[in-house]
Amino acid sequence: MASLQNPRPRLLTAAALVLGASLALSACSSSGGGGGEGAAKVSRPASTSQYQGTVLGKHFEKPDLVLNDTSGQPYDLRARTAGKPVLLFFGYTSCPDVCPTTMGDIGVAMSKLTAEQRQKLDIVFVSTDPERDTPQVLRTWLDSMGKDFVGLTGDLAKVKAAAKPLGIMVEDPVVDAKGAVTSTHGAQVLAFLPTDDKAHLLYMAGTSTETYRHDLELLANGVAV
Repeated sequence: MASLQNPRPRLLTAAALVLGASLALSACSSSGGGGGEGAAKVSRPASTSQYQGTVLGKHFEKPDLVLNDTSGQPYDLRARTAGKPVLLFFGYTSCPDVCPTTMGDIGVAMSKLTAEQRQKLDIVFVSTDPERDTPQVLRTWLDSMGKDFVGLTGDLAKVKAAAKPLGIMVEDPVVDAKGAVTSTHGAQVLAFLPTDDKAHLLYMAGTSTETYRHDLELLANGVAV
């Protein structure tokens, strides 16, 4: 499997991080990051933080995004998650690898927290294949990982516009001759803190359940990055 060689220890761009994910993915592949304003920088080693996720030097604004939730009702991401720790991931339900693995690992990590800690956290999954990911399909898929997980689906143009400033590229789904769907998207999970509702942490594909459990507990307990 290809991998990035000799990454800089203190300064990584979102494009480089996304490239690392793309080399490890097939159907859930990634293109280059947003660049420009979407370039995420890691300004200090992760060892200086209690968190095990990658610490971002630039704190991204939470997307101004309104889509339908799994009950079919409009869901304003900023308004509904204001003042809470949030994990945000873009993907699609028919993804054969990274999407179910990532969400499943987060689900297992959440199950190891106390009920009080879980209530303080919002896990949000935004579909990159809204034509097939109806609210019902999305709810059934998410329920196998976390019944409290928020699923959002709707206008793909809105999804792409919301992802781009975060350094996450989302492309239009492609259907092959056999009807299989490939949705190319960034594989990053971003963690937004309740103190400023901005992204401070990033997790790549392959992040362990234990890392998620460790960091989700810190987030729920209000530990600063």
